[in-house]
Amino acid sequence: MIIQAFLRWVETAKTGDRVRAAEALGRAYVAAEMNTLDYHAAEMAMTFLLDDPSPKVRLALAEAIADCARIPRSIVLSLAEDQPETAYAVISRSPVLNDMDLVDLAAKGTPETRAVIAARQAMSRPVAAAIAEIGGEEEVLILLENEQARFSCRTLKRLSDRLGHLWSVRNCLLDRDDLPADARHALVEKVGAALSGFGLVQAAIGERRVERITREACDRAAVGMAGAAQADQIPDLVEHLRVTGRLTPAFLLHALCSGKVDFFAAAIVNLSAVADKRVRSILSDGRIHAIRALFESAGLGRDVSALFAEAVLIWRKENRSGSAGMTATISAILLSKLRGRRQTSDASGGLADLIEKLSIAEQRQTARDYALLAAREAA
Repeated sequence: MIIQAFLRWVETAKTGDRVRAAEALGRAYVAAEMNTLDYHAAEMAMTFLLDDPSPKVRLALAEAIADCARIPRSIVLSLAEDQPETAYAVISRSPVLNDMDLVDLAAKGTPETRAVIAARQAMSRPVAAAIAEIGGEEEVLILLENEQARFSCRTLKRLSDRLGHLWSVRNCLLDRDDLPADARHALVEKVGAALSGFGLVQAAIGERRVERITREACDRAAVGMAGAAQADQIPDLVEHLRVTGRLTPAFLLHALCSGKVDFFAAAIVNLSAVADKRVRSILSDGRIHAIRALFESAGLGRDVSALFAEAVLIWRKENRSGSAGMTATISAILLSKLRGRRQTSDASGGLADLIEKLSIAEQRQTARDYALLAAREAA
């Protein structure tokens, strides 16, 4: 009887009174201050208010019921497709909306609608994937800043591919610990491309030198990622580097001399099509002829394969002895052997330059570590 009287009154009440009445009705429903029959009548009344000519009335109803999980879907979905202010009230908060509803709203909605969805609590992977696929910079930034949003590796890679050229999105992605290694490397490459294309930098040190410095910096970053990547991400990182042309002999030697043996083994598996178990067995215990044959099956030339085989033998010795500073040891021994040879091929000569740079870089890092330790002890 109360609801029937309410419906008769609504038809002639002023807008302000209808706003207060819609809010009171919604709150009473949410607070469960009704019996079973009253619930049904209240739902009919709320459905009737969906056609109220004033958006203020519909907004008041939406805000009153937005957090309630018992509201009929028909009411919530109608409000979600109302004018923006009313729609955002339920889209941002309503637990009635499931993943499919949110994906559908994101697909047919405006950038503002997607931004509201991106800020929702307990953001699921399917909804995050939908925003990542069609969202613009602002919506994606809101999504990445949502601490409750859950992402799959595929979604993070997709964001890297779609919007990694934007510095704001790129920085947010690079700050994430769960960013897959191959996506991280792709973003680092984009950073390098952006820096090398900067006119002021080119004018200061020359275009060719910028390209070389950028390439070397990206290689160092990739080797660092190779050591930090989780085991299940290494094959994807290797494949990414192969496809992008980064899996060069110089890069492989850098990884080996730096002690990134798991990554190095995965790279040889990828290049040679030899089984992982067999590759690791040869690297750990195989004779030098077997090692060279393995490297040559991966596409390395005969003179280069000999250098790699020597590096593997040095790594074995240092690894078994538990020696510290393995990078410096491998680099120094290889460099001394190359210098002791009367003739070297162009390929070996280029690798010798790399080895010397690795050795110098390791010496400088050792000196920095020593200076830091001495400063702490002095303090």
